[in-house]
Amino acid sequence: MALPLGQMLGFGDYSIRWYGVLIALGFLLAMVYVSLTVKKMNIDMSRLFDAVIVGLIGSIVCARLYYVIFYPGDKYIKNPMEIFKIHDGGIALYGSLIGALVFGGLMAKLRKLRVLAVLDIASLGFLIGQAVGRWGNFVNQEAFGTPTLLPWGMSSDNTGNVAVHPCFLYESLLCLLGFVLLHFFNQKWRRYDGQTFLLYIVWYGAVRFCIEGLRTDSLMLHVVNLRVSQVVAAASVIGGLVLLFVFRRRTSLTGCGSPEVMEAVGLIKPEIDPALEKSTIFGDRPQKEEGGEEEPKEEKEAEDKEKSKEEPEEEPKESEPKAEDTEEEKEKEKPEEGKEDSHGDKD
Repeated sequence: MALPLGQMLGFGDYSIRWYGVLIALGFLLAMVYVSLTVKKMNIDMSRLFDAVIVGLIGSIVCARLYYVIFYPGDKYIKNPMEIFKIHDGGIALYGSLIGALVFGGLMAKLRKLRVLAVLDIASLGFLIGQAVGRWGNFVNQEAFGTPTLLPWGMSSDNTGNVAVHPCFLYESLLCLLGFVLLHFFNQKWRRYDGQTFLLYIVWYGAVRFCIEGLRTDSLMLHVVNLRVSQVVAAASVIGGLVLLFVFRRRTSLTGCGSPEVMEAVGLIKPEIDPALEKSTIFGDRPQKEEGGEEEPKEEKEAEDKEKSKEEPEEEPKESEPKAEDTEEEKEKEKPEEGKEDSHGDKD
């Protein structure tokens, strides 16, 4: 018990539990991470927040229903009103994940968000919340496994002071590891929206399948003697692997991910080598600067030869008078002859 609120305010035995505090802390840390990452994913934070609130309400409702449906015995059949006493305990993590995905995804669709991209960033938030929230099992002295001789075995009053597997610790550490791995994958190697979410399903499903086999307080199927969480985990792993194989060639991003895919879809500009921008079909020629060194001899000779080919050959200088000059001289002589004729006519 973190705070005996009922005793303090005088309205019964209602209290705030450490489990609830730790879940709330995990949710808060997940939201901090999402707010820092959402810009790189090209998702609008205000619309995403609407989806988160609806998903949170759906997760609480489904977490309780999941527990009630698979609860052994007829407690809730005989007393249906007991279903609403969620403060007495009885929620299931898989139910909360299903509720968050279904209701949060529907709200994201209504708010015109890219649902697959939202699932990618939500899966990373889930891992943070699960890594922190699992420590509530430690406070409650629950979710432990079979006896063990390992040095990190946990003992308490609920285990009869016998060292047992701390299943909550295993899951918390593996969720933290999964968050680190998927964070870097999401930032650098993601090739399509939804890929990180599929990897989350495979990772957490495998983790939960292994750990659930050690637990002694698992919910069981009514028809066959199988743990509910192990069946759901196995189905998640198989389904996730099949979808990853089907979409292995897909390249569709709306945010951060593989640089080559981001470049292909126009999210980033292609990088051009500066050397290629300056080059020409003739190659780079050193420019002559003022006061700098002269051009190499070979290049200068080649340029002179090209110029000599382009320029016309000079006409040979000869002593013969040009045609233009002779015509001008004739025109000068004509007026003199005209003068003589004119004088002759007058006479």
